[in-house]
Formats: sequence, C-alpha cells, structure tokens
Amino acid sequence: MDFTFRPPPTAHIAFALIDDEVRRVLELCQDISVDKTLAWVGKAVAQIRWGSGGTRRKPIRDGGLIVAVFRHYESRAAESRPLLHDHAVVSIRARRPDEKGTWGNLSADSMLAHIVAADTLYVLTFMEEVSARLGWAWEPREVTPGRRPVMEISGIDQRLIGWQSTRRQQVEDAMSILTATYEKKHGHTPGERAAHALGCQAADRTRPPKRTELLSLTELRKRWRDSAIRAQGTDVVDQLAQRARAAATAVWARVRPVVDITLAAVDVVAVVYVMRGAFKRHHLLAEARRHLTYVLRGLPHQAGLDEQIVQTAIDDYTRPASRRMMTADLSALYPHDTEDQAVLRPLTRNRSAPPYERARLAADALAARVHAVRRAERLGSRTRPRTVSVPAASRSHLRPFRTGPKDSRLLEPETGVDTVEQTRRTFEAAARLAARLQDGKRERAVTHGPRPQRAPATPPHTQQPGTQRTPGRTTGGVA
Repeated sequence: MDFTFRPPPTAHIAFALIDDEVRRVLELCQDISVDKTLAWVGKAVAQIRWGSGGTRRKPIRDGGLIVAVFRHYESRAAESRPLLHDHAVVSIRARRPDEKGTWGNLSADSMLAHIVAADTLYVLTFMEEVSARLGWAWEPREVTPGRRPVMEISGIDQRLIGWQSTRRQQVEDAMSILTATYEKKHGHTPGERAAHALGCQAADRTRPPKRTELLSLTELRKRWRDSAIRAQGTDVVDQLAQRARAAATAVWARVRPVVDITLAAVDVVAVVYVMRGAFKRHHLLAEARRHLTYVLRGLPHQAGLDEQIVQTAIDDYTRPASRRMMTADLSALYPHDTEDQAVLRPLTRNRSAPPYERARLAADALAARVHAVRRAERLGSRTRPRTVSVPAASRSHLRPFRTGPKDSRLLEPETGVDTVEQTRRTFEAAARLAARLQDGKRERAVTHGPRPQRAPATPPHTQQPGTQRTPGRTTGGVA
C-alpha cells in the first residue's frame, strides 16, 4: 500500500520560494506529521488477519509496522512546479501481538477504511507544527463551490496558488467535461463518491509522463523562484514571510479558538449524517479532526480531544442503523420539538445544492438551536447570569461568498466573528439587566410590601373557559 502525504498548496509555495531556514522548518514539520500519522495507523488501525476469508483479526504488535518513506519535491506537470510530498510504502507483512513475534498479513480493508481519518490527522498535525515553529496561522479557502474548504497559510498571495497548481488546472478542465457527462446521464450532480471517482478519471486522462531530467533541490528552487517572479513580480515573492506573519497577527486578533465539545459533537453528527446518511465511527473521527482544524487554526489541541468529540457524538446524538452502521438520532437533536425532528431529512434528499453546502446548513441550524437553549437556560433558570463561552465552531464554518466562477475564494470570518461577539455581549448585557430587575423587585417587596394588583382591563367572561393566558408567552418552541 502506498500512502501519499501532501500538505496544502500554500505550504508548497512557502517551501519553494522563501529562504532555506523556512524550507528546513517545513520539511521538519512534514517529517513529524508523517511519523505521528503512521504511528497512529500502526497503533489504532493496522490489524493482522488470518483464518478462512481473513475473518479473525487482531491488532499488530507495537512497532510491528514496516514502512518505507520516499520524499518528492516537484509535481508531474509539464513545467516543473513545487509539490512537497512523501510516499509511504507500507509492507503487507507485520508482526503478530503474540510472545513469539511471528509475522502475518495486514488487513488491507481496515487500512483503506481509515484513509480519510489518517489524512485529517496528518493535516491537523502539520498545521500545528507550522504554527508552533513559524508563528503562522491558517484560514479556509474555497476551491470548488459547495465543496469542503481547504486550510491554507494566511497571508500567502492567492495568485501564487494558480502559478503552482498548473496540474490541478488540467485536472479541473477534464473534470468539468466528465461532470457534465455524468449530469446528462443521471440527471443530478455527482455525490461525494462519484465526484472522487470522476476526479481519479480526470487525473489519469491528463497524467503526463514522468520527467527524465534530474535536478538538485537547489536548482529546482532557483527555477521556481525565477518562474514565480516572472509570473507575479519580485515584491510578491520577496514579501511572503512578512505577509504571513502580519496575517497571522490579524487572524489571532479576530478569531477566538475555543472548542466546545457539545457543539463540536452536534456539528460532526449533522455534517456526517447529511453527507452519508448511515456512517461508522471512523467517519465521525475524520470529521471531528476537520472540525478542530477549522476552529483552532493551527493552535495545538489536547491529546484525545478528537476521540472525546466522537464519543460524545456517539453517546448523545446517534442511534444504531444496522449491525455495523449508525445514524443521527433526531429525537436527541430535537428533544422538545417533535414537529421539527424531520428538518434534516429533506437536506439528505435535496440534490439541487451540493452535499457539503446542505451539511453546513444543517450543522449551523443545530448550532443555533444549542445557543438558543443555552440562552434560555441562562436567562430563565438563574437569577444571576453565568458566563457562557461562545465557541468558534460556527465561526469557522461560514457559508462561502463567491466572486467568480473559478476563482479561489477565502472564507473570511471577519463579519461572522464581529456579529457573534456582538450577539454574545448583547445577551450577556440583557441577562445582567434581568438579574438587576429581579433584585430590585425583591428589595421593593421587602421594603414596601407586595404591590397591589391592577384590575383586569377586559371582563372575565371574554376569556375562554378552561384557559389561562400569560402575557408575553407564546405556545411555540424557543423563540
């Protein structure tokens, strides 16, 4: 099995165009991220299979996974472009966990099932290492409208991504033709699996032959720098590091990276449910790690936080769908509003919008409901307001804005952050005012006695028998 570890495009640009010190740091971050991901695969994923049909399985022995890692620096585009990536070739033979340490065959299906979870762990670790060693921040960038955003280094000029991703442009051109053919044949846009299959076909059709000219990394970096200067200018290339540091300062000033486990679990369940319907634990784990990348923006997370989010989601918001699959428990997501429990089902059947866009709508709706319930509890059940930390989960999943048909767009959270913070301050001020009013009423009651009640303005016979109306209350759910 060949696993490929490739960082986001802006990391390739920084690796190719900034000085040697930054290049060495980025390669060190790549080494650490690959090692941690492979260690997790060997500890939590890899299994030895034996028996008829490989039905009997056990985890491999600690340190029993054999992997050979090869590093490449350039892509296979017609003109050489930077593409820092590692190929990790995993041996099919691994050591059994018995005392003798005998050897057996790996279970390939368990490895392949956790590919996405391993990829998200690698990206999360790489972002944390880069932010810790270089002080850079990350922000989401929309590559394809309606699809998942990609985390990029903040401050790297986005025009350089077009210069670096010439191979991607070839694949996208072929992908547009294949997608149009698919829509004409099936009558709807391709889903996640179909889009992945079409992407593989587009990559195979446009794959150029391997390059026969061998150059050193120093020569490649010189060529890349000259090409980038011709394409975008000297100022853009020379100021990459300074702009990345300045942009990181702005990101940390406006983003509050707080992980709320309840909101994270609701977000993860909603997204996976709309995208897949029925799912397994590793699907939740991959989405939980994506959630951490969006929220933390490169800051380190506590060990086991992703597993804690997944376990909370499984315990509180899922139910069994079959012997091996689970699905979202709508009665747990909507415990008091039985009429609204089917709000997510239309999103799973609506093919007019991309799957991820529908998933984000569902997740944002559930996050707003959690906020509303918390506000109601804070204002209604306590005389003194308690401080509730507003998590950054909803801010990191803002709906994209579009400026062009194929331009790469940044999902800037500036407006969303200001709005959420202003809302939080408003509700906290309202809670404090309500507490002061209640305290004042108690003090007046103690000092002057109960205030005499005014006679009702309407005759008693105008009220329906057997009913009692309370001013200011409604019969619906949370307003």
